[in-house]
Amino acid sequence: MALFSELRRRNVLKVALVYALASLLVFWLVGGALLSLGAPVWANEFVLLVLLIGFPVALIFAWAYEITPAGLKKSLDVDQTQSIVFKTGQKLNAAVSVLAVLGVLALVGERLMPTFELPKIIEPILPAPVYEQPNQDGVPQEIRAYTLDNGLRIIVWPDHDIPNVVLYNFVRAGGRNEYPGITGLSHFFEHMMFNGTKRRAQGEFDETMEAAGGANNAYTSKDLTVYQDWFPRAALETIFDLEADRLKNLAIDPEVVESERGVVYSERRLRYDNDNFGRLYLDMNATAFIAHPYQFPVIGWASDVENWTQEDLVSYFRTYYAPNNLTMVITGDVVAEEIFGLAEDYFGGIKAQEPPQVVRTVEPEQLGERRFVIELDAPTPLLHITFAAGSATDPDTLPLSVLLNILVGGNSSRLHQLFVEEEQLALSVDGFQMEGFDPGLAYFYLTLPPGADIDAVERRLLDELNRIARDGVTAAELEKARNIMIADFWRGMSTINGKASAIGNAEVFLGDYQRAFSLPDELKAIDAQQIQAVAAKTFDRKKMTVGVLRSPEEQP
Repeated sequence: MALFSELRRRNVLKVALVYALASLLVFWLVGGALLSLGAPVWANEFVLLVLLIGFPVALIFAWAYEITPAGLKKSLDVDQTQSIVFKTGQKLNAAVSVLAVLGVLALVGERLMPTFELPKIIEPILPAPVYEQPNQDGVPQEIRAYTLDNGLRIIVWPDHDIPNVVLYNFVRAGGRNEYPGITGLSHFFEHMMFNGTKRRAQGEFDETMEAAGGANNAYTSKDLTVYQDWFPRAALETIFDLEADRLKNLAIDPEVVESERGVVYSERRLRYDNDNFGRLYLDMNATAFIAHPYQFPVIGWASDVENWTQEDLVSYFRTYYAPNNLTMVITGDVVAEEIFGLAEDYFGGIKAQEPPQVVRTVEPEQLGERRFVIELDAPTPLLHITFAAGSATDPDTLPLSVLLNILVGGNSSRLHQLFVEEEQLALSVDGFQMEGFDPGLAYFYLTLPPGADIDAVERRLLDELNRIARDGVTAAELEKARNIMIADFWRGMSTINGKASAIGNAEVFLGDYQRAFSLPDELKAIDAQQIQAVAAKTFDRKKMTVGVLRSPEEQP
């Protein structure tokens, strides 16, 4: 009690309180100024270090010279108009000022001085991180990969043809990670990631990137959310700062949430509720899948979009937007070691989270046809047909992709020529294969002329698919499909954007970015017997789902 009274009498507590409050104010003001000036990441830490040194030192001097017997005796030998604490404080302030000046000089020097490189004699003394190198034939040897301690996976493919860079950030969060009540959250965060952080106001992300010469986009699928940045090499640090900031400090502000909820709901009405193709597509997925979350629309069910809670949002972001759930790919005018250093500086301090819950639900085998009809105002009837198919890693997936190219790959494809050009049963015919983490669908969709006999068109399509399962495809059709797909592959690899997309998707879906480079050889190895076998296996009517959208007056 006596000690407390003595501390209070000599104003030590007041001095400590004032110093603490002043330190917080200085850190806030200086931190804001440094951010606006684009100071390097260590600037804030330097200011904090100076303040943290000054505060305990001031308390130590206050104790030593105002409270202890030795200090009190010494105070009798000096001018009592100025206490030892006051005089010592002056010296301390001078020391802190010197440190502050040195910090400013360091900031200026970093911008003006050339990059310092350690002498060759010293370099071997410092242990260098071990970066992964390609170990397969045909893979460019300049590619490097590295995983930070927090689980962030980074792949770098240098390409110095032009001074531009592409960054893809693959987040393993899509429609398959949702459940009734929170459907659409993955797509919603695609929007929220551009809507401000604790450091940046809403809209500042785009403004800063565009001011640096960059551009961005994003998309959400049933498996992933992918963020894309395109920018000049000079903006590297700016982009890393922007990306790390929104990963670490995203502001899930309730007002912004409500505003963006309205945007997403409007998008849903435009693309699905008020669009015949979109409406039929949603119902096809909901019918073809009865257990697996692939049945949910990526944009979300309307009632879920209306009722997400703040707790839903915070929990989903914390779980899925963690460094150990991301894969980042950088291609362009960069050096791998430079990128890994920036990643360590900007992302290394972001903590890993518990891995997301594994999607355990397996879609049961389909044992019979499923059919439904939507009746509403439709100038042209729509016919959609799906068949159960495999995942991205299924050995039948690539042969089926080749078969779909033969069937619907462009105006010279078999089904376009038959249905649109020759027999004129359809205005258009197309299709695709879902290649995701889990088994998906082979999907055909046709737009028919007004008054078309929908049942007859379906029978004609099934006859043609059965003919391929029975007779196979011609050698010319197979060669053409392989040539198109190989040409498309190399066309994509000719750009840094195509490179980032290709190796990123191979890493995420196939488990190894090097698998991207084996595609041409794998395509060349596919023969007509494989195509026929996969057709017979896939085009099984017991695994078929048929959806029709037509006007009520078109009932048979």
